[in-house]
Amino acid sequence: MQWDMSKGLEGLEHNFLTGKLEDFVKWARRMSLMPNTFGLACCAIEMMATGGPHYDLARFGMETFRASPRQADLMIVAGRVSQKMAPVLRQVYDQMMEPKWVISMGVCASSGGMFNNYALIQGVDQIVPVDVYAPGCPPGPETLLHAINTLHEKIRDTELTQRRPGTGLGLTVEQRDGQPNDQPVSLAFGRR
Repeated sequence: MQWDMSKGLEGLEHNFLTGKLEDFVKWARRMSLMPNTFGLACCAIEMMATGGPHYDLARFGMETFRASPRQADLMIVAGRVSQKMAPVLRQVYDQMMEPKWVISMGVCASSGGMFNNYALIQGVDQIVPVDVYAPGCPPGPETLLHAINTLHEKIRDTELTQRRPGTGLGLTVEQRDGQPNDQPVSLAFGRR
């Protein structure tokens, strides 16, 4: 560890003893996201595959999908949302603990997809604030992992007091299904 004496304490590299409390809190939030199970259609199969041994969400600190919203802080809306399901979705979101994040998985959840009719919500962002949109029909596990990594980066880079309840980040990631990944995901921190 090098210390530039001319810069004073700013020249000291941070470690677990000298790091900022804010950085520790952001690291803890990022590495312990607990997703809520809200699979509504075919995208839910891809979401379940992401939790399987081949893609292994456990390396990101997301070992289990929570069935109780009071134990979850990440909602992955996978599939089309009907008018009858919208109040239930909002109730589950309201019961989640703060801070909470939402990933809209798939074209149907993001914009209604090919189902432009009265029975389906044309975008889950009309019900809950969305932080990351994962495109595709259905998006594969690679795209969902990319969306989760994007959310991790935003949690790391955002100030603790900057995000207000009820406002999503609104980020869209590119689809990564079936493409070779030129940068492997680090198993230690889930960063590229």
